[in-house]
Amino acid sequence: MRFEVMRGVFLDCNSIDRGDLKLGALRASLPDWEFYPLTEPAQVHDRIRNAQVVISNKVVLDAAAMEAAAQLQLICVAATGTNNVDLATARQRGIAVCNVRGYATPSVVQHTFTLMLNLFTRIPEFHQTVMAGRWHNSNLFCLFDYPVRELAGKVLGIVGYGELGQAVARVAQAFDMEVIIAQRPLGQPAAGRLPLAELLPRVDVLSLHCPLTPQTRGLIGAAELALMKPTAVLINTARGGIVDEQALADALRAGRLAGAGVDVLSEEPPRHGSPLLNGDIPHLIVTPHIAWSSRESRQRLVDELVLNIEHFLRGNPRNAV
Repeated sequence: MRFEVMRGVFLDCNSIDRGDLKLGALRASLPDWEFYPLTEPAQVHDRIRNAQVVISNKVVLDAAAMEAAAQLQLICVAATGTNNVDLATARQRGIAVCNVRGYATPSVVQHTFTLMLNLFTRIPEFHQTVMAGRWHNSNLFCLFDYPVRELAGKVLGIVGYGELGQAVARVAQAFDMEVIIAQRPLGQPAAGRLPLAELLPRVDVLSLHCPLTPQTRGLIGAAELALMKPTAVLINTARGGIVDEQALADALRAGRLAGAGVDVLSEEPPRHGSPLLNGDIPHLIVTPHIAWSSRESRQRLVDELVLNIEHFLRGNPRNAV
């Protein structure tokens, strides 16, 4: 069966493209496209009313939006997570929903180790020291102001052992780290996996790669941080709600944790602030949800969107959720 789909709408193109991507194949995938840089909630109904295909990265497509789009056949989520789409309503209305998987793995792994290495090597502090002129006045050829540690021989604990967690583990082994894996929250015991309470006291680095679900929301709170060694660091490139931000800020201020690298917050953008954005928290690096955002990663995302649309038109949907 071949679907006759004429019009597509991309609701938030600026969320993935900054003028550096090749969009020709996407534009050619349907006869008629409308690409919007961003879409506010009040604009959704009008923009998708006559569309058969809608692409959204983070714009919410709820039941009311779908009911206002009588011709809608396919929702392409320009991401892996589908929490911005009312999947139950989509199923009821016979609307296919497809996401994109695995496109950002090299970028996320790179960012994970960028945070890890900056914390272990104290790059931000050394850079500030040099820019402040302190190296100029040193009586040694180098500065030992901050302790540098090696990843080799350290224990990396991974929470979330899907594609991303496994890719991080492979790179960690190249650094000669020991990798241990957490049991799934509320999951059945599995060979080779440790309950979180057993894993946390052992790790030198805890890296999170699990989705945000009711089971993982608040997974790392004050009690879990208290189980970790004061020399350990936390890396979160997954979702902000997995970590209790106030508890993490408190642990860093009190010296109960050696450092943290965070790419995600519970509110993004953090219009109402965050406990992690106060300037007095030591040994903390916060980046603005960019682990996934290499140009190569974003181009792979576009290419996967094209494939999702082409397969749907041929009556063989891929990456259906």
